[in-house]
Amino acid sequence: MKKLTTKKKVALTTLALMSSGIIAISANSTYASNPVEAKSATTSNAKDSSKKETPEIKILATGGTIAGTGSTSTQTTGYRAGVLTPDQLLEAVPSLKDIANISTEQIASIDSGTANTNAVMVKLAKEVQKTLDDPKCDGVVITHGTDTMEETAYFLNLTVHSDKPIVMVGSMRPSTALSADGPLNLYNAVALAGSKEAHDKGVLISMNGKIGNARDIFKTSTTDVDAFNNPELGILGYMQDGKPYFYNLPIKKHTAESDFDIRNITEDSLPRVDIVYSHANDDRVLVDAVVAAGAKGIIHAGTGNGSVHEKTLPGLQDAVKKDVVVVRDTRVPEGMVTHEQIDTDNEFVNSNNINPQKARILLMLALTQTKDPNKIQEYFNEY
Repeated sequence: MKKLTTKKKVALTTLALMSSGIIAISANSTYASNPVEAKSATTSNAKDSSKKETPEIKILATGGTIAGTGSTSTQTTGYRAGVLTPDQLLEAVPSLKDIANISTEQIASIDSGTANTNAVMVKLAKEVQKTLDDPKCDGVVITHGTDTMEETAYFLNLTVHSDKPIVMVGSMRPSTALSADGPLNLYNAVALAGSKEAHDKGVLISMNGKIGNARDIFKTSTTDVDAFNNPELGILGYMQDGKPYFYNLPIKKHTAESDFDIRNITEDSLPRVDIVYSHANDDRVLVDAVVAAGAKGIIHAGTGNGSVHEKTLPGLQDAVKKDVVVVRDTRVPEGMVTHEQIDTDNEFVNSNNINPQKARILLMLALTQTKDPNKIQEYFNEY
């Protein structure tokens, strides 16, 4: 057997490195005289390039089921929410370090269904704004309980001024449960927040492989993992293998285009707005109660197309006389509330097609600007 010359050895080694992907040959490149040096230089350049392209994502944690723990692996209700820290959540998804440079901050540790307040939403929104104002930050992920996620998402959608991705995520099963959905949801949320496709789309909710916008998506199941949908208008798209696929776009005003700015809003500046739910045999008792409690706005979740019971109507009329703004909404999950003569006669605002809990958020913010029902109706039409 012939002995290989040094030159041939170098050539064969270089070819081996090329086939393994360590060395890439361009049309203008030349073979290295020292393959070890070539390997080192190329690997170093690849690392620098990769580091530069890796997005900087901040996770703001507020508690919820995604940070919850149960006493057994089969417990999916009655668990303790908001137990785990954001760093503990990251430990369950080690592959996150491959798609983003992540920093974390604990904003709250609550069960969103029992402890979410205006104060929590304002604090969170201010932190989101501060974070996104930093040019080094590429996007924000917010871990949140699912019970009031849609309300917090809509609040952020109306008050944070940025075109950078803001993604809310949670889970329907605690971290200790069999087939816990939190880890994959969190991975998808970070991937979405770090994608160029998520820019300028307002606040997004990423759950169960689906992407929804803050205005339209809402919780549709009490316990199922596929809990966030909009049966009528649909979703924006899907997360598949860590990549977003968008098929629809939000067209209502949001974030950077909003008239409401969290930098000018405090907890104390937000007026009290209550939701009154209509039903058969309804009357004005609840309306009178919320007015007595100091409400400046009422969302009337009526039947059908926002119908108001004949015994409730006088209470709403008296509320308007006391400078309380009344929005006529519906308890029905699909369809819009259309303008009716009752609105013209009583200076009521109609909610268009957002549900009562989101109408409360919008009315609360609108009242920081005006009490004019005509201007507030414009807000409901635009947002």
